[in-house]
Amino acid sequence: MTSIATVDLEAAFRSSGVGEVLDELDRQLVGLAPVKRRIREIAALLLVDKLRRELGLTSRPPSLHMAFIGNPGTGKTTVAQRMAEILHRLGYVRTNRLVSVACEDLVGQPGGHTAPKTKELLEKAMGGVLFVDQACHLDRPEDEPGHGKEAIEFLLQVMETKRDDLVVILAGHPVRMERFFRADPGMRSRIAHHVEFPDYTKDELLAIAELMLAEQNYRFSPEGRAAFARYLDARMRQPHFANARSVRNALDRARLRRAVRLFESHGKALTVEDPQTIGPEEILASRVLAASPGERAA
Repeated sequence: MTSIATVDLEAAFRSSGVGEVLDELDRQLVGLAPVKRRIREIAALLLVDKLRRELGLTSRPPSLHMAFIGNPGTGKTTVAQRMAEILHRLGYVRTNRLVSVACEDLVGQPGGHTAPKTKELLEKAMGGVLFVDQACHLDRPEDEPGHGKEAIEFLLQVMETKRDDLVVILAGHPVRMERFFRADPGMRSRIAHHVEFPDYTKDELLAIAELMLAEQNYRFSPEGRAAFARYLDARMRQPHFANARSVRNALDRARLRRAVRLFESHGKALTVEDPQTIGPEEILASRVLAASPGERAA
């Protein structure tokens, strides 16, 4: 009777170290359950494909280029860093290097500078992952004629011819990225995985704020936390809200106000709690809480 070889998938998962990366992603990012689930699904696909190749079940390697779709401040860059680690640990890229660029890094000034700039960045990312933030801006009609298109054409060529040595992740705003893909079907056809990043809820943003403060050895007082919840209610209704990015900016300003208040307290003796506690005064001083919905946040 012919024996059938068995494969210990769980052992392969443990030895790959991918589980450690996924656990780190869970710890690092609040919320984003659909994103974390999608990254686990992609990791599972890649692990099984790796085992198939090791068993001699040859097939065309899976397409690895991705699109991260979501509003600013929803964790796209952080997830791209973890994805680079997953791809490296499973042997799909030579290094875990993530080269993060913006549209303007690829598009040059008139005179044929776009191709050299794009080529230089692609060569820098080769063997790892190229993350193009706000990739949708490569196809803006108001830009100099052809410059963004030239970068897109160069990207398309490399994504096809160097697909075994470079993974490209395009990121951007949902509506603009959909317009971008409609305008260039060739780009859409090269993207295998579309990952949608939802906006954070107010409770998730409050938890993110507490984590950010803890990283700097700060914390809210109970009244400060309540004031920051009020701040979020107002800020989330204003234009140009950028999720966790806006939270980080607000906390930077709160820490500045706290430092100024302590500095101006003159001869008053401070407790150990004073330099590490953000109270309501630091939050309620924000112009956001006094601004109308159409005013610029500050």
